[in-house]
Amino acid sequence: MELGVLVYLSSGLFLGWSLGANDAANVFGTAVGTRMIKFSTAAIICAIFITLGAVISGAGAAHTLSKLGDINALGGAFVAAFSAAAVVAWLTILGLPVSTTQAIVGAIIGWNFFTGMATDFTIFNTIIGTWFLSPVLTAIFSYFMYKAVMWMLNRMQLHIVRLDAMTRLALLIAGVLGSYSLGANNIANVMGVFIGANPFQDFAIGGLVITGLQQLFFVGSIAIAVGVATYSKKVMMTVGDSIVPLTPVGAFVVIIATSLVLFLFASSDLEYFLASLGLPTIPLVPVSSSQAVVGGVIGIGMIKNRRNIKWGVTGRILVAWVQTPIVSALFSFMMLFIMQNLFGQTVFEKVEFQISQPILVRHANNLNVKPLEALIGKSYSTSGSLKKDVDKLVPDAEYKKVLNFVQEARMERITVDPVKFPELDKSIDLLTREQIDSVKSLAGKTFDYRWQLVDALTVGSESWRMKERTVLNKKYNRQVQHRLDVVLDLYTEKMK
Repeated sequence: MELGVLVYLSSGLFLGWSLGANDAANVFGTAVGTRMIKFSTAAIICAIFITLGAVISGAGAAHTLSKLGDINALGGAFVAAFSAAAVVAWLTILGLPVSTTQAIVGAIIGWNFFTGMATDFTIFNTIIGTWFLSPVLTAIFSYFMYKAVMWMLNRMQLHIVRLDAMTRLALLIAGVLGSYSLGANNIANVMGVFIGANPFQDFAIGGLVITGLQQLFFVGSIAIAVGVATYSKKVMMTVGDSIVPLTPVGAFVVIIATSLVLFLFASSDLEYFLASLGLPTIPLVPVSSSQAVVGGVIGIGMIKNRRNIKWGVTGRILVAWVQTPIVSALFSFMMLFIMQNLFGQTVFEKVEFQISQPILVRHANNLNVKPLEALIGKSYSTSGSLKKDVDKLVPDAEYKKVLNFVQEARMERITVDPVKFPELDKSIDLLTREQIDSVKSLAGKTFDYRWQLVDALTVGSESWRMKERTVLNKKYNRQVQHRLDVVLDLYTEKMK
């Protein structure tokens, strides 16, 4: 990897360190704060299982976050990650459990405003909703779980020595689950902004394919692990004993409740299972583990004695949560201006959006395209400016349909390059023979829009066609999209 790429990724590593330094408290803070587990033991377990969770199960929430803002330049990703990391690090030094999710969301919104790109408010509203839902859900879980655990312990009447040993083991197991869930859910906060400008390429070892995304997440998870080991103890003590004095059993319940909430918002398998039963699904978004664990601590405090809750500390945490996305967005906007105008760095790759007759025909069933004929031939440098004109001409159109129209109007002028075909035959581990042949059939052809290339590929092989966008089809569609990305990255050229 080039040195310049490593420099850009350094801000993601800084954000990973900040997350590890702060959010490890959400997994082991209650256990360390109650002196049931040594900090060194907690740090080692946390580091190992955060890494496993990130690499194995981190894709679901990360893809959602990347849709909030399509950061397409490493310079922009660097600034967004650095802005979020700086805010998280500042609050970590103060000993407060800050939300990394809020910090990175604020930074992405700052990038959208600076570049003029449209924000997908359906994704934004979903993420915002989890900021309220996750602490409430964790508080409810911890409330009822604590009652159930205490009922069982009272019936078992264990000797205090055996109870102590069982509690320590339970805290370790809970910490393993919590660390895995934290890595799976929150790696999106660390490396989600780099997905659109990911410098890593897929490679195969035998029959095993290591994706560029997995490599990216592994690098981010190592940074998180370093943050856990070097600077997480102070925040662990804040969560562990500064909000509500917890017993070891209470600490166990808080960790399990927090782990469960993180898992609910990160598991694509659970989402598929619920959809297959016809049940409502839980969105795969990076939720705030800080908010979840504080909700869990307060849930137990409501059982034991509300007066024991240190509302002053809780208030400081709530104020920090409100400030985090706002400060992060402002800092991101300011840093983008400095990077672009003072240091001359590219924070946004120039793009072109253009309305043509083919794009109007494509969306005729979803939008009233007649008024949009006035825009044929007009070029836009940002999706936000195009969306503004579309909203004026078709004011009653559904928001999601307008956003999809705007995104598909992006001109890319993609040419299928036959010079690269010798390498194409080596992609049999990634593409089927039928898919390879369909790519070769388009040799030398140029397409203005990405969707035109996809339509042409489906003529050669139906395996390129996406299924209806439902939860049950999400895994299949993601595999198809990954293969399309391989073709676009390796076997085409884009006109400058």
